[in-house]
Amino acid sequence: MFCSLPSRPGIEFTMTTSTSAPFATRALGNSSLHLTPIGFGAWAIGGGNWEFAWGGADDDESIRAIHRALDSGLNWIDTAAIYGLGHSEEVVGKALRGRSQKPYVFTKCSMRWFPDRKIYRSLRAGSLQEEIEASLTRLGVDTIDLYQIHWPNPEDEIEEGWETLARFQEQGKVRYIGVSNFTVEQMRRVQAIAPITSLQPPYSLLRRDIENEILPFCRQHNVGVINYSPMVSGLLTGSMTAERIRDLPQDDWRRRSPNFNEPKLSRNLALAELLSEIGREHGVRAGVVAIAWTLRNPAITAAIVGARRPDQVDGILPAAAFRLSDAEAHRIEHWLAEHP
Repeated sequence: MFCSLPSRPGIEFTMTTSTSAPFATRALGNSSLHLTPIGFGAWAIGGGNWEFAWGGADDDESIRAIHRALDSGLNWIDTAAIYGLGHSEEVVGKALRGRSQKPYVFTKCSMRWFPDRKIYRSLRAGSLQEEIEASLTRLGVDTIDLYQIHWPNPEDEIEEGWETLARFQEQGKVRYIGVSNFTVEQMRRVQAIAPITSLQPPYSLLRRDIENEILPFCRQHNVGVINYSPMVSGLLTGSMTAERIRDLPQDDWRRRSPNFNEPKLSRNLALAELLSEIGREHGVRAGVVAIAWTLRNPAITAAIVGARRPDQVDGILPAAAFRLSDAEAHRIEHWLAEHP
């Protein structure tokens, strides 16, 4: 059973391409895009053998996962050129080929790679021109719905990068432009050049630093917010264990993450168990509760949820409708206060 949806500004009920009941959608910032509460995150399907890999991925299974998400009613996909060094975009392009009803497609720029697969960063106009042409080709689209600067690096190239994205928008290569991982000060700098449609920051029960300044700024300036890692890269799904973490592939970046190692790991897994307890009362998993917690914040437009298999999509799909009650949210806050 799902809790009723709260009334929030900008929320509409829109029929999706699925045969299931429609999900509520919300306008993204200053755009005409109306997003389902969760969208398909395509980081992990990029596969292995690069610096921020999740281990190997089965492309056919990744495509089935994308189809399951879209057929179930989700209406947007978020990827990036750097995910799998172009491979994630290629998989997304293959998944969308031949589909009459296509989702919104979002991708990101600024992180590039050398032939030896070593990553570098550039926001120079010429580099971004190469990036967008490559992304359009890999995705198999004429226009990208939302094109985002992935990281504000190099710092002294931010203005040149944003001017270039604004030019892509004028040329019709992209519909809207956004930023990711930007501070308020960095958003002010680019806002003086062209409007920001969206910000993509990390936001979860384990990462709340954007609540103080960034989210209030976005609400004040009508900047949509699409948060990533609401389940902390699988840590709060309820299925992660210390044993599973020890068995992660050697090229899985999570092996290096402080949240996946002691002394933080035991506390984080205990939080996941609390979320599982709350979820069991509604027949949903801990990850759904973790996502719902982020969606309670009125500044959040929608959350990115990654999956590599159809069954993983099935597990998180209830997050498109499930909402925490005030009492459940208070229970979580009380636990966090007792376990700082």
